[in-house]
Amino acid sequence: MTNLEAGEETEDTGPDGYAAARLLLLQEKERPGPPRRAALARLTDDWLAGLFAAAAPPRGTALVAVGGYGRAELSPRSDLDLLLLHDGTADKAAVAALADRIWYPVWDLGLALDHSVRTPAEARATAGEDLKAHLGLLDARTVAGDAGLVAALRTTVLADWRNQAPRRLPELDALCRERAERVGELQYLLEPDLKEARGGLRDAQVLRAVAASWVADAPREGLDTARRRLLDARDALHLATGRATDRLALQEQDAVAAGLGLLDADTLLREVYEAARTISYATDVTWREVNRVLKARSARPRLRSLLGRGGGAKAPVERTPLAEGVVEMDGEAVLALSARPERDPVLPLRAAAAAAQSALPISLHAVRRLAAAARPLPVPWPAEAREELVTLLGAGEATVPVWEALEAEGLITRLLPDWERVRCRPQRNPVHTWTVDRHLVETAVRASSLTRRVGRPDLLLVAALLHDIGKGWPGDHSVAGETIARDLAARIGFDRTDTAVIATAVRHHLLLVETATRRDLDDPATVQSVATAVGTLGTLELLHALTEADALATGPAAWSSWRASLVADLVKRVAGVLAGAPLPDPEAAAPSAEQERLAIEALRTGEPVLALRTEPAVAESEGPEPIGVELLIALPDQPGVLPAVAGVLALHRLTVRAADLRAVELPTGLGSGSVLVLDWRVAAEYGSLPEAARLRADLVRALDGSLDIPARLAEREAAYPRRRGLAAPPPRVTVAAADSRLATVIEVRAQDAPGLLHRIGRALEGAAVRVRSAHVSTLGANAVDTLYVTRPDGSLLPDEEAIDLARALEAALR
Repeated sequence: MTNLEAGEETEDTGPDGYAAARLLLLQEKERPGPPRRAALARLTDDWLAGLFAAAAPPRGTALVAVGGYGRAELSPRSDLDLLLLHDGTADKAAVAALADRIWYPVWDLGLALDHSVRTPAEARATAGEDLKAHLGLLDARTVAGDAGLVAALRTTVLADWRNQAPRRLPELDALCRERAERVGELQYLLEPDLKEARGGLRDAQVLRAVAASWVADAPREGLDTARRRLLDARDALHLATGRATDRLALQEQDAVAAGLGLLDADTLLREVYEAARTISYATDVTWREVNRVLKARSARPRLRSLLGRGGGAKAPVERTPLAEGVVEMDGEAVLALSARPERDPVLPLRAAAAAAQSALPISLHAVRRLAAAARPLPVPWPAEAREELVTLLGAGEATVPVWEALEAEGLITRLLPDWERVRCRPQRNPVHTWTVDRHLVETAVRASSLTRRVGRPDLLLVAALLHDIGKGWPGDHSVAGETIARDLAARIGFDRTDTAVIATAVRHHLLLVETATRRDLDDPATVQSVATAVGTLGTLELLHALTEADALATGPAAWSSWRASLVADLVKRVAGVLAGAPLPDPEAAAPSAEQERLAIEALRTGEPVLALRTEPAVAESEGPEPIGVELLIALPDQPGVLPAVAGVLALHRLTVRAADLRAVELPTGLGSGSVLVLDWRVAAEYGSLPEAARLRADLVRALDGSLDIPARLAEREAAYPRRRGLAAPPPRVTVAAADSRLATVIEVRAQDAPGLLHRIGRALEGAAVRVRSAHVSTLGANAVDTLYVTRPDGSLLPDEEAIDLARALEAALR
């Protein structure tokens, strides 16, 4: 076997010789990327040409590679897209026999084959009806046979493509939009489809087709590199999996990164995201130009008729002023003829702000001119620059495409140097919809709708833009982000007081939601700790809005009416403390009338008593759903109550959000004895709520041992096996530093699963502790359950005892 350098052929055209040479080529380490793809295409060409020649083809036939194979871009597991072209003069049986002599050896080797047999007229007709077939023929290439026949078809198909552009290009645009809606954007997906997702290889192919129409051309800078990077990633994916797949699944990413010589999976994703971003931006610019050109072409006949038959006058170009040095023209924000970016360092921000405020894209030419000629801003920025940045961030959804245009030309990192470390950085938590940088912009977009709620909208918008800026550095991103935000706020031109507020907001941007969902708000230490960290009512107001904007920009699982209600309750309590109001003593709070009524009934009957009450939605939160259901349970104090109740709720598919447990001593004359009252906040996973009578019956059975909750939960879990994916990390149990004088706080972090609180309750049964309250917070597959526990006499656990309890609970959950 000869080696496979350019122009050389294999000595053996049989399937065994081709298979051996193909395997040898794919095992080579010295020739990855474009050289290997081209060599694989040449090897395949030689083999197929041998099959074609050995079949004694009739005159007027040719074997044609189309699509990716036509572009000589064969990945290890790529389909072979082949067209057997014939001029119609040969006998049909002879053409069919020729096809069989080629197709069957391909199938025998297990290679995927997309094949057709057509005359030029049939191929042209098919292209006219099938847009995808037309695109494939644009890359047609002769493998063997009558090259003149193929050249004539290419010429005809290309001429049709250019003549039909006004009709086919809008059709292609709609097809791309539908695909993007269905598959998603490659630059933000944790498991992206390298081919079909927006910004992937399919879009790169579309850009080539648009250029071939002569209507518009894509911006070329970086496009070939981006396309090559995605092709290299797909090659490594095929080699790592041994399958023809374009989906970069989580479990394959480390192997693909190693195959490409990259540090780790995060580095791989970042490179893929950067490539996708380049292609997506080029796609946006190109389709905008296509639509502009097609609109202008359709307007010309009408214009000629208005001007008269012989009128040759040109229509004046309309320019509408938007800001100093910025005008609107043809639906884009462009630089005015008088603009001098080399003398006006604020012009990039002014142009961006004007474009976003007018909901216009900023033209490619304008951004490139600004990137090439604009002077750097002085540090600190002048007031006008700071104000234009705030205006840009406050424009809402229109901010995003303008920001992306500036980022594509490197202007953002020039303005904010620390941005480079978060640019295209993936977020492994599936709750997050976006990369770090896009999440920051999305948070500012969300914050723009909340500016009426705060006294300093400018501080809110800038804090929103910077709140996760520390994720580009090791360690706690809130701690790192505080330092970076302080430097950037000073760079932007905020004074010392405002800079301190922005830094505090970045440092504590998770404080409200984590405290509200994981701590007991009736504990004075909880409220006091937040008040101490926040410091002022103005900062609290800003943090409240930032918390909501951050959660809404994270993804649908990060915000709900329930979370909004808890955060609002915490803010109200903290505002009271900051205003000088005394904190109530939770120990002095008497049971409510409803709790007392249920306690009396439980004491009289000696059995559990239940009441369900739906709570209304919170006005400020998004979504119409209620914040949850209050489930009150009263029963004589006895062992095993927490795991029994939690298990019954899990069996009825009720999600526990919080639980408060208290022993009620009834007044004299109403009976004697201690009654345990449990106040639960629950929500149905789906469907309607179960009836209280059914819950009560199952609770009675759980307490007397006739209902085996662990077995029932295990049966349900076995019936719905988990999807294949990365193994969940083991649970972690710690003693939280909550400074509570009411209880010791234990924090459980584990994979969310039905009955998790039931398992925790069972593990605590033998620990001689009393659970005062439980608070459940779930984001995606991760749960954080916080337990307030005491000794049976109500005292706090000593440090060593608390640590031992945490270790024992962690061991039990493993």
